[in-house]
Amino acid sequence: MSKFTEGDKEMEDFGQVVFKIDQVLAEKKISKNKLEKEAKLQRTQLNSYCNNKVRRIDLQTLAKICYVLDCGIEDIMEYERS
Repeated sequence: MSKFTEGDKEMEDFGQVVFKIDQVLAEKKISKNKLEKEAKLQRTQLNSYCNNKVRRIDLQTLAKICYVLDCGIEDIMEYERS
């Protein structure tokens, strides 16, 4: 496995979790606006998930997204090995 330095700490690269919310929105023909309103999310928060900029995942937010999109957690996110 490759190694990288983040700040003063050396960390192994364990891969990453990638969100696929935009794909599900397209497949189900649902707009971000509709998801935002029905899930009661702020647009910046939704964009953070859609653009894979989230550092700490909020389980309630994921539950809201899955509920509105009528999908499972595995439909909106996946693990990618490095």
